[in-house]
Amino acid sequence: MTSTTVPVIFDLDGTLVDPAGGITDGIASALTELGLPVPGQDVLNAMIGPKLSDSLLNVAGVPAALLADAVRIYRQHYLESGIAQSRLYPGIVELLDGYVASGRPVAVATQKPENLANLVLGHHGIADRFHFIRGSAADETATAAGPVGKTGIIAAALADLRTQHAIMVGDRAQDVAGAFANGIDCIGVSWGFAPDGELEEAGAVAVVHDSLTLRSKIEELEAVRAAALSEVRNDGAV
Repeated sequence: MTSTTVPVIFDLDGTLVDPAGGITDGIASALTELGLPVPGQDVLNAMIGPKLSDSLLNVAGVPAALLADAVRIYRQHYLESGIAQSRLYPGIVELLDGYVASGRPVAVATQKPENLANLVLGHHGIADRFHFIRGSAADETATAAGPVGKTGIIAAALADLRTQHAIMVGDRAQDVAGAFANGIDCIGVSWGFAPDGELEEAGAVAVVHDSLTLRSKIEELEAVRAAALSEVRNDGAV
């Protein structure tokens, strides 16, 4: 990449792919099978984005002793029917194809297990657009395996891209916080699962409402960085 071509790191669910009930139906099925109460749809939607085990424990109130069973049942449902329910958000294919054609590096950083992220992106035929796909450990109940949290996953993607200059794109506060912890900006997308105001409160540099505006905002941030680099060079700095 050139010194002014800024890589873009995308979140997965709620940013590239609309789970369209594949995640929430799986969570509801797991809770029902375990005899646990199923929260309302708004609460189920809020569980999309954060690490699944954290959402099950802290939002759905799954007892720690049942967590492994809940994840197992959910995963079985997700593999059998959940992935097939998902769909790409409008304009995503065109956006990615444009970046491939222009040589802009793109990656994925998701709290979904990395093997499942590859399956989902492969199912939709876009896995090959990405230079790297980074996710969490396969064992979602593990606390020390693989990159830790969104911050660690984004850091791993930056290391893969061999840069500390990138733009994160995501739909939840965790994406914004993880980006900031790594010293990069995050653009929020309104078509995901954040409650109203979450992305703005988290500090997203912008919140966009369609893929064309997302592309324009990325180009705008890239132009700002290029101008800053030019000013540094003109001042004689290395």
